[in-house]
Amino acid sequence: MPAYWLARSLINDPVAYKRYTDQVPGIIEKFGGKVLARGGRYQFMEGPEKFQRFVVIEFPDLETGVACFTSDDYNEAARHRRENGAGEVETVILEAGEFTK
Repeated sequence: MPAYWLARSLINDPVAYKRYTDQVPGIIEKFGGKVLARGGRYQFMEGPEKFQRFVVIEFPDLETGVACFTSDDYNEAARHRRENGAGEVETVILEAGEFTK
């Protein structure tokens, strides 16, 4: 069953954050992921308006999405945004569930 990586980001240092985002597409592809939305227009509907960038990535299943996020390659790339507060991110990987059948 497909799973979706949902991320909300606040970019504090665009130069350092770009070192992260330049590496991520290849890592996602390696795990069979497909970016469905990244950046782009959005409209806040409810909740805190802290985050300014949103990402949705589809993976074949929950386990593969988790394996991508916990991989050495991803964590090495994420180091660029995690160090020195270059970016704040909230990420969840959500299985599609029964409603999609």
